[in-house]
Amino acid sequence: MDYVLTALRQNPELAVFLTLALGFALGSLKIGSFKLGNVVGTLLAGVLIGQLDIQVPGTVKVVFFDLFLFATGYKVGPQFIRGMGRSALPQVAVTVVLCVTSLLVTVVAAKALGYDTGTAAGLLAGAFTESTVIGTAGDAITRLGLPKDTTAALLNNIAVAYAVTYLVGTTGAVWFLSSLAPRLLRVDLAAEARKLGEHAAGGARDGRVYSGYREWDIRSYRLADPWAGRRVSELEQSFAPDRVFVQKIRRAEQLLDVEPATILAAGDALAVGARRRVIAGGVPIGTEIEDRELLDFPVASLDVVLTNSALVDRTLEDVAQEHGRGVALVRLVRGGEEIPFAASTTLNRGDLLRITGPTQDVERAGKALGYIERSSATTDVVFVGLGIVLGGLVGLLSLNVGGLPISLTSSGGALIMGLVFGWLRSVYPTFGRIPEPALWVFDTIGLAVFIGIVGITAAPSFVDGLRRTGVSLVIVGFLAAIVPHLTALLFGRFVLRMNPVILFGACAGAGTSTAALRAIQDEARSKVPVLGYTVPYALGNILLTAWGPVIVLLTR
Repeated sequence: MDYVLTALRQNPELAVFLTLALGFALGSLKIGSFKLGNVVGTLLAGVLIGQLDIQVPGTVKVVFFDLFLFATGYKVGPQFIRGMGRSALPQVAVTVVLCVTSLLVTVVAAKALGYDTGTAAGLLAGAFTESTVIGTAGDAITRLGLPKDTTAALLNNIAVAYAVTYLVGTTGAVWFLSSLAPRLLRVDLAAEARKLGEHAAGGARDGRVYSGYREWDIRSYRLADPWAGRRVSELEQSFAPDRVFVQKIRRAEQLLDVEPATILAAGDALAVGARRRVIAGGVPIGTEIEDRELLDFPVASLDVVLTNSALVDRTLEDVAQEHGRGVALVRLVRGGEEIPFAASTTLNRGDLLRITGPTQDVERAGKALGYIERSSATTDVVFVGLGIVLGGLVGLLSLNVGGLPISLTSSGGALIMGLVFGWLRSVYPTFGRIPEPALWVFDTIGLAVFIGIVGITAAPSFVDGLRRTGVSLVIVGFLAAIVPHLTALLFGRFVLRMNPVILFGACAGAGTSTAALRAIQDEARSKVPVLGYTVPYALGNILLTAWGPVIVLLTR
């Protein structure tokens, strides 16, 4: 045991990895249907391991925090920029109301109960599960010029208050938005979701699990004589508004590629692609036959980033009529979240569309839509490194307010530059690629290492701080989590007259609570609430992160 303790103290990197392992194990434990989650699990693991008096260099914490913030900005950049447009103004307004209310409630509670600046910052971070506040508020506290012991105590209190209020904030927001609030507002989320006309099937699935249902299918038919001498385009248009495509033709022993102008001949065998419901209803063009060779042509699925400005803000139906011959859309991702879609869904710049169909048709449609994302495990490290450096240089610029130098800090600058670079990537996707697994490492591991080191550093005074503030902080944390959401819901429902399903998704996004979004989707029995989530989530991350130095200024 002495050997292990000595190794951990002399090699703090081992303590960090032990914190990650223990933290993720704790985070996976379930209490009923609730899990602690990786963030709280890692914080508690850090506090436990930190009792061994382990010193971790502060630079390690900052490096991983900057990676996390840049990744966060990169993911939400396109939706944040779009949120500045007129079409998203109601969602932006709800987000501003919720975030400003969260700041005011926290400040009032801190003043009334005599909480110090560190406790106030931790309360805000925990009640809204916004871990970035820990970093930005901590940076601001270190700039106050206070005695070293006082600064250390305030920084430790951030971690204490965060640990106490995180669980309350998470569970409170989930319960309120998915259970209590719909009843208070007399809203049936499931009925409202059905009114919006969700046409996409199923919910989000694990990447290794797929539905046995296939919306699109390809069958072979022997052409009926009345169609002989007519163009392929005429046959396809006879099924309007349904989309039906002739993918291949066998004429005698010859297999022919198909164009809309191709003339059909008597005895042709056709490979026809259509939705299953269309095929199930009978395809009145001939008799279905078994022709494996005819159907044995290459089919591909490609991820395409929408960058063609002529197609932005147009509906899927319009785009399909112009460029969708032969292909089907199977997945639409916006702001990192898969969203339901219908013919009337409006496309945004930066949307990722997964299309499938014959290889030549998919390639053609992909080039028309924008940039085809070829499978690659390579990260553009030049892009990431330059982004964080430029962001840091911008973030270090400060403005003196009330004797306190206010700045974004280098970490806040990394977030801002992540937004800019993420948006640039959506416009010019030929550079700046960060594959999803790498993005997960930056996002999840970056935050976990930061939080783990916060716990290790705060460990010596954690128990005493928890004893001093625990009971009152639980109650205040619950109110701080609920009151802003209630205010935003009332504002959105009765002032802006927003659709309730979109409104509830917007509140989950503004509070940066993915857990609440999932609970709302379960209550609505639909994925539709995500349509209100992406823009508020992007803006909420920025505003709540910015509140770090602001709450230090208001409560010092």
